[in-house]
Formats: sequence, C-alpha cells, structure tokens
Amino acid sequence: MVKRARAAIAPVEDVVEAKAGSNVAEYSVSEISGALKRTVEDTYGHVRVRGEVSGYRGPHSSGHAYFALKDDRSRLEAVVWRTTFSKLAFKPEEGLEVVVTGKLTTFPGSSKYQIVVEAMQPAGAGALMALLNERRLKLEAEGLFAADRKRPLPFMPRVIGVVTSPTGAVIRDIRHRIADRFPLHVLVWPVRVQGETCGEEVAAAIDGFNAIEPGGPVPRPDVLIVARGGGSLEDLWGFNDEGVVRAAARSAIPLISAVGHETDWTLIDHAADRRAPTPTGAAEMAVPVRADLVATLAAMDARASAAVSRTLQAERRAVAHLARALPSPDLLLSLPRRRLDEAETGLGRALRFYTAERRRMLGDAAAELSPTRLEAAIRDRRADLRHAEAGIFHALTRALTRRRHQLERLEGSLRPHVVAARSDQARLRLAQAGERMDRAFGDLVSRRKVALSGAWRVAASLDPRQVLERGYAIVRGADNTPITRAEDLKPGTAFEVEFAHGHRRAAVATEGDGEAPRPARPGRRKSVLATATDQGDLF
Repeated sequence: MVKRARAAIAPVEDVVEAKAGSNVAEYSVSEISGALKRTVEDTYGHVRVRGEVSGYRGPHSSGHAYFALKDDRSRLEAVVWRTTFSKLAFKPEEGLEVVVTGKLTTFPGSSKYQIVVEAMQPAGAGALMALLNERRLKLEAEGLFAADRKRPLPFMPRVIGVVTSPTGAVIRDIRHRIADRFPLHVLVWPVRVQGETCGEEVAAAIDGFNAIEPGGPVPRPDVLIVARGGGSLEDLWGFNDEGVVRAAARSAIPLISAVGHETDWTLIDHAADRRAPTPTGAAEMAVPVRADLVATLAAMDARASAAVSRTLQAERRAVAHLARALPSPDLLLSLPRRRLDEAETGLGRALRFYTAERRRMLGDAAAELSPTRLEAAIRDRRADLRHAEAGIFHALTRALTRRRHQLERLEGSLRPHVVAARSDQARLRLAQAGERMDRAFGDLVSRRKVALSGAWRVAASLDPRQVLERGYAIVRGADNTPITRAEDLKPGTAFEVEFAHGHRRAAVATEGDGEAPRPARPGRRKSVLATATDQGDLF
C-alpha cells in the first residue's frame, strides 16, 4: 500500500526536481488536486477507523450528515450520504466512540481530506450501555416512563394486535396460548425484529394499528403486543430506538412489551403499559382463561338463582301473614260507601248554591254596564283628550319661544357671517323639530280619535235604544227611575213607557175603573192597566 502511494506521488517529486532545472513543468491547481484525490482513494479505498464523534448536529436538509472523528491527537472529517444514513443501525451522537467503515477521499474545494462512511457501530458493549443509559435518562426526563401514564389492560378484549416476525416461534407461542386460554381474533403486523430497519418498522406498526378506525373493514385491536425472542444487546438494539419508545408512549391502545427473556430489558419495556417476561406471558396477560370465566359465571348463576328462590319464599310468607291480618272487603268498603252517599246528597245543594251565586255575580256585572256609567267614561276620555291637546300645544309654544330667545341671545354675541350660518342651521333644525312635533301631534290626535271611536262604538253597542228597536220598552216612574218589578206598579201609580220611537204615559187603574175585570189568577195583583191615547193621558 505504501509503495502504491509513493508511485502515485512520483509525478509531484518530478515537478520538484524539474524546478531546479531550466525546463520546469507547469500544473494547474485542479490537476494537482485531482492527482492527490486519485492517490488517496486508490491507497485507502476501504478502511476502518475508530474515534469519538465530534461536532455532530444531525442530518442537514439534504439528508447528508457531517461530523468529525477525533482521538487525543488528531481529527478526521467524516460525511454520511443520505442513502447510507437511512440504513445505519446506529445513528451518530455527540461524544460516542464508534468504529466506522468507509473510504478516504479529498475535497479539492478546501484542500481537505475526509472519510465517506459506509457503516458504523459502537466501539464495544460499554459504549452501547453508555448510549442506552443516556437515552433512557433523556426519555425519562420527558415523562415517557411515568407510572401515571400507564393504562390498565381491558379485561376481555375482542381483537389483539401483535407486532413481531411472522416466521418465528414467538407468534406461534402467542397464538397457541391465546387459543388455549380464550380464542379470539389475532392481527399480526409483520416486522423485522433485528437489523438496521427494525426500529422504524416496529414504530410504523404501532402507529399503523392506532390509525385503524373503529368499525372499519379491519377490526381495531383492543390490546397490542410487541414481542420477540431473546438475544444479545446488539440483537435487541432496535427496541431501544427512540422512535419505537415514542410510538409506544403515544399509542392510544394499551400495549404489552414482551421483548427477550425475563432478564432482558429494553427501553420499550419502560414506555409500555405492561411488561411481560416472555411472549407467552404477554398472551396470558392479554386474555383471561375462558374455562375459569365459565366456571365463575356458573357459580354466580347458581348463587343468584338460590338468592331469588329464597327471596320469593320470604315474600310469599310475608304476603300470607299480611293477608291474614287484613279485614274483609265489605268492612274496608263500608266507610268509602258512606262518604260517597253523603257527597251525593250534598252535591245537589252545592250546585243550587253555586248557580244562585253565579246569577248574583252576573246581575252585579250587568248593573256596572249601565248607559250612565258609559256616558261618564266617555266624558272623562274626552276631557283627558282635550287636556292632552292643550298641554301639547302649550309645550310646543314654550319650546318654540325658548328656542327663539336662545337664537336672539346668540345673534347678538356672534359675528354677522357666523350668525347667519348658525341662524340658517338653527332655523332648519327648528323647522324640522316643528315638522316632527306637528307629525307627533297629528299622530297623537289620530290615536285619540281612533280610541274615542272605539269607545263610542262600544257605547253605541250598549245603548238601550238599540234594544228598543227590537220591540222592547222601558217603564219609568214619576222620578224617571226605571221600574223593573211588577210589585212597584201599585194602583193609581203613574208611569211612562219609552218605545223606540216616542213615549207614552199610563197609570195603574183599579178593577172598578173601566171594563169588567178578568178573573185574577192565583197570586196575581188584581189591577187593570190603562194606557194613554195620542191626545192625552188616561188615569
């Protein structure tokens, strides 16, 4: 390798020797840089370098990652292209000691050399444990391992989702254990449980199960099991991936971690809701024993049946004791029958009293609707309307006078052109106010007229003269008081009968005043009514 390096650098030495002679060869900067690049790549085409990661800040927007490898005396720049970075089993982290495999090359743009990384692994198990512990502390500080975040498992799930390899013994053990204990629907999401893409596939499987909508064509699992068999720390490293831990922590479906044997611990065990020592133990945690449930239900059914039988017997005995203590039906109904008879007897009296009371109330109400009261109410309404009309007129007059005085005072204190402008504005506002007041006054008068017309129509409908048009008459005494009872017409009493058109005077005559009296009916006053003619009164 050293010989090839010396042979590649020979042209450069010839250039130095030719410098001393008279014929010096010329090389451009690109030619010299290209010669150096070919020499380095041919000599160190594939090397393994051990060092500490320094200056790492994550992949750039292009997907490439840049950092440096250093030891106690030297520093070597390193680059990981995007296609290689996605395949790395271990991502570079600041301060991590790693062993990288790649080839050396130069960067002519800045006269630097660097290693293009093709593979990377931690430098020993101690580095892996240090990285694992650092990652655990970081995720624990974020609260992903908190106990209050863990949810209980459903007692009787209907669908179980399993994230594991479809060809290993793990899935067979889980299926056999579930079939023995409580057969139900099992969905398997096949993933690689070891290798570079293990972490990404497991995280994608957990998110995929959570993305299933309830009630869709694919049933949504009630419990998730992430499982694989035992192995070394390197074999289980995919389940320590930060993406897997975060996916397990944000899973809305309760998750059981069954990675490795009982002595194997990974970071997903801390983020899961439950940790099982083995995949078989995870299946036992997920489902109950169907035979035990059937036996428990049978025992509970037997206890419930016995309790119901005992309760019914006790109730029957209690009902029998109560039946012996009850009196006969006739004795029980005697008192209600008596109360019913008494209520029937008092119902007629109450009905007659109620009818008389209602007649009295209607008579009082009819007396309140007399024409005299209506005329008085109309006079009061007219007086209120005239008073309101006078008040509005006086208020409008006072307002106009006050406005006129204000304008006169302002006219003397302002300049002529300002006064003229303000006077025009004031006149305009005054005219508008006058128009509004006129309209308001007109509206008020219209409303009062409408109310008065309504009251007049009501009064006209209650006018007794309208009743007289239908053939009725009003009998008035000497003092113009209406006579409503026949007992008030005593012999010799003069009265006046008012018809719809005209009045007639009359008097009550005795049996001897005129023609022979008719036979009197029992209980009727023996009198004869004589009416006046058109020429005079008859007494």
